[in-house]
Amino acid sequence: MPGRVALGAGFGSAWFISLATMPWLISQAVDHGLAPHRPGVLIGWSAVVLVLGVASAGLGIMRHRSMTKLRLTAALRTADLVMTHATRLGASLPRQMTAGEVVTIGISDVWTISRAMNVGGVGVAATLAITVIASFLFSISPLLAVVVLVGVPVLALCVGPLLGRTQRAAFRYRERQGELNARLVDIIGGLRVLNGLGGKQIHQERYERESARLRDQGYRVGGPSSWIGALGEGLPVVFLAVVIWLAARLAVAGDLTAGQLIAVYGYTAMLVIPCDVLIFCSFDMVRGLVAARRVTAFLNLPAEDPSGAPAPTGPAVLHDPDSGVTAEPGRFTALAGARPADAAEVIDRLGRYGPTAATWGGQPLSATERDGVRDRILVADNGADLFAGTLRDAVAGRLGPDDDRIRAALAVAVAHDVGDDLERPIDWGGRTLSGGQRQRVRLARAVYADPEMLLAVEPTSAVDAHTEAAVAERLAAARAGRGTVVATTSPVLLDQADTVHYLIDGRVTASGRHHELLATEPGYQALVTRAFGEDDIFAETRVPGKDDE
Repeated sequence: MPGRVALGAGFGSAWFISLATMPWLISQAVDHGLAPHRPGVLIGWSAVVLVLGVASAGLGIMRHRSMTKLRLTAALRTADLVMTHATRLGASLPRQMTAGEVVTIGISDVWTISRAMNVGGVGVAATLAITVIASFLFSISPLLAVVVLVGVPVLALCVGPLLGRTQRAAFRYRERQGELNARLVDIIGGLRVLNGLGGKQIHQERYERESARLRDQGYRVGGPSSWIGALGEGLPVVFLAVVIWLAARLAVAGDLTAGQLIAVYGYTAMLVIPCDVLIFCSFDMVRGLVAARRVTAFLNLPAEDPSGAPAPTGPAVLHDPDSGVTAEPGRFTALAGARPADAAEVIDRLGRYGPTAATWGGQPLSATERDGVRDRILVADNGADLFAGTLRDAVAGRLGPDDDRIRAALAVAVAHDVGDDLERPIDWGGRTLSGGQRQRVRLARAVYADPEMLLAVEPTSAVDAHTEAAVAERLAAARAGRGTVVATTSPVLLDQADTVHYLIDGRVTASGRHHELLATEPGYQALVTRAFGEDDIFAETRVPGKDDE
C-alpha cells in the first residue's frame, strides 16, 4: 500500500508540474520568438510545448490509473480485513454488532475510506504544485508569490470550520444510517412473519419515519458540505482575479513583459486545480475519518482465542457462577426466566459467547481451547443462518451427511412438513420456508450434530401447541444420556426437564421439577401462565403415573 501511495503521488506530482511548466514555456515562446519576430525560435519553443503537452496527457492518464488502483486496493483490503474479522468472530458477531451496521461497514465505509486515500496521492501532488507555482511566480514578481503563499492559508481558514461541522454532522448521520440499516435487515428477515401477523404496515410506517429523520440529518451534513463545494469552486477564482489584477497593473507599469503576463495568467489559472483538489481532499479525509472510526470499532471487537487448556476428557458439568445455573451431563435442564433475555444470556455464557466466568468440569470455560468447546458444546441459535443448498446439506451442516440420521433428526424436530426429499432445494436463509419450518430445520441440524451438551433458546417458539408437544417429547427421548439445556417458558418443554431453574434478575431463585415449582413458586406459576390459562397449565403438565405418585 505505501508503494501505491508513493506511485500515485509521483504521477500526480509529475502531472501537476507539467501543467505548471506549460505557462513558463509559452512565455518563453512569446518573449523570445513571437515578440522579436524570430520564427525559428518560436517553432523551437512551440515544439517543446507540444512535447510537454503529450507528456502531460500521458502523465494524467497514469495519475488517474494509479489513483484508481490505489482506491480499489484500499477498499478491497479494508473489506478483506472486515470479512476476515467477521469470520473470526463467527457466531459471536450478532451478539456484538447488528447486521445492519455490518452491512453499512461493508458497503459504504470501505469505499469512503478508499476515497480518503486521495490525500496521500493527489493531495501531496497538489501541495507540491502550489510550491512550484509560487517559485515560478517569485522569479517574475516576489509580490505575486507572496500573494499566492498568503492566499492558500486564507482558503484553509475559510474552509476549516466547515470541515469540523461536517465531521460532527457526518458522525451523527453515520450512526443513524447504521441503525436504520439494522431495522431494514430485521424487516426483510421477518417479512414473511410480518405479513402473516398483519404488522407490515406498522413497521413500514416506522421505517419511513426513521428514514425521514435520517434524510433530515443528511441535510445537516449537506449544508456545510455545499458551502465547502462552493468555496472550493469560488475562492480560487477570486484568488485568480486578485493575482491577475496585480499582474495587469505591473504589466501596465512596464514591470512585466507580455510573455510574463501570459505566464502569470497561466500559473494562476492552473493554481485553481490544486487548490480545488486540496479542499475536496480535506472533505474526503473528514468523511474517511468518520468511516474509519466505525471500521476500527468493528475490528476491535474481541474474537475468541483458539488456544487454551485441553477440554475435560469426558462429559463434565457446566456451571455459570453469575446465575448459579448448573447443567449436568446426561440430564435435561430447563431455564425459565422472568425476563427471557436473562435465560438467553446464561446460554451465551455457558456456550462461551462473549465474556464468561462459567466453568466446565471445574476449569474456566474461557481458558479452554476453543475447538474443544465448539466440538462438544453447541448453542442452537434461532437466528442461525441456513445456507443455500439441499435439505440434506442444511441438516448435515459441516458434518458428513448420513441420510438415515438426517431423517431421524428431522423426525425429532417434527419437520415432516418440510418434505421427505432430502434433495429439496433450500434458499439462503430458508426464505422458501415458514418461520416454524426454519426453526425446526435448525433444531434438526442441532440434533444431527449430537453434541455432548446442547444449549438452545426457545426452540419451539414458532410452532403450534400440538407440534410443540411432539417436539418436546421426541427431543427429550433423542437426547437421553446427553446433556441438554433449554431456555424456555413452554410448559411441555419444562415438563420434560429433569431440572428446571427459575431465574429472577438473572439469578436462580428456585430449582426442581416443573410440577414442584408450579406448586411452590407463585412467581413461576405466573410466568408460565402468561401464555396459557391456569387450567391448561395443569392439564398440559399432568402426566399419568407421574403426578399420581
